[in-house]
Amino acid sequence: MAIEQGIWKIGDKPEKLRPSGLADESLLEEQVMHDIAILDADWLLIGRQVRTDFDKFIDLLALDGDGNVIIIELKRNKTPREVVAQAIDYASWVVDLDASQIGEIYRAFAERYGRAHDSLEAAFEHRFGVPLDSTDIQLNNAHQLVVVATKLDASTERIINYLNDHADIAINALFFAAFEDAGNHYLSRAWMIDPEDSQKRVISRTSKQPWNGEFYVSFDRDMPWEDARRLGFIAGGGALWYSRTLDLLSEGDRVWVNIPGTGYVGVGHVTGERCRADQYEFDTADGPRTLDQMELSETYSDLDANADDEHAEYVVPVAWEKTVDRAHAVSESGLFGNQNTVCKPKTPKWDHTVKRLKHAWHIS
Repeated sequence: MAIEQGIWKIGDKPEKLRPSGLADESLLEEQVMHDIAILDADWLLIGRQVRTDFDKFIDLLALDGDGNVIIIELKRNKTPREVVAQAIDYASWVVDLDASQIGEIYRAFAERYGRAHDSLEAAFEHRFGVPLDSTDIQLNNAHQLVVVATKLDASTERIINYLNDHADIAINALFFAAFEDAGNHYLSRAWMIDPEDSQKRVISRTSKQPWNGEFYVSFDRDMPWEDARRLGFIAGGGALWYSRTLDLLSEGDRVWVNIPGTGYVGVGHVTGERCRADQYEFDTADGPRTLDQMELSETYSDLDANADDEHAEYVVPVAWEKTVDRAHAVSESGLFGNQNTVCKPKTPKWDHTVKRLKHAWHIS
């Protein structure tokens, strides 16, 4: 399966940009160091030229939001088959790394390259908005391999497909091409296998299960739930850790809301993006009003127009399908709970929780 990439400039007629080639793949590695989103926006880079116990060096190491390790190998001057074999060899070392060893890899990486966070725990929480020791995170519970190249031969592509389909190895290839236009240089990328398919393979090889598409929301017990029911919103803030995960939500997403220590109190669909709570205007009988312009039935002490964006309170509008007051919250043994404002659980307990709530509230 040959993958050909091209970029066209749109004008009176499409004009194909001239391929310029990647003269030095170390240049690509430098670009990844500046922004790993060039490879995947959902990864955290944790190591570069990581020395293994058998005195070989892994080009790049990363983590995804579930704590799985990604081994990234650039083809450089190796043959396609060599780089695939080398990646598998590295995986045999990575599979046995424990949390302290991975933490040390990141610490050395952060110190050498001047990263913003000096510990893996701080970097992970900043990147993904959840603590590394969360009950839903299992560090190095699985891993995947990514070969970065400008092209691969047909035999190597067959090997990659075989390893995915029959050998229980999650491996993918990422192709880059360089282009030039009027002195400006561009990179184009293409995956050999849909990265979502690769992620599903990783999940299937862990104790987790594929995410069921339903979001969990933790609604702080000190926030005004009765007003949230009436006006239609969920909220979080006071620190980035509490507000950042609200960005996981998009219009149309379904959320199941739990008040920790009380129980599940509502389900609905997101109708808009995250907004500062002191700025979002709700439709009322008196016209558009912000929360601090309305008389609320409960105290909402976290509203502060003078707070900076990092410490501000944020709301996400929701159209409710079903809500109940605190006295009728669904709380029973075996239901999922989490300290994050929003998360995408991938445990059997979450699937059980959603099914139980649907039955309790007569929701299809």
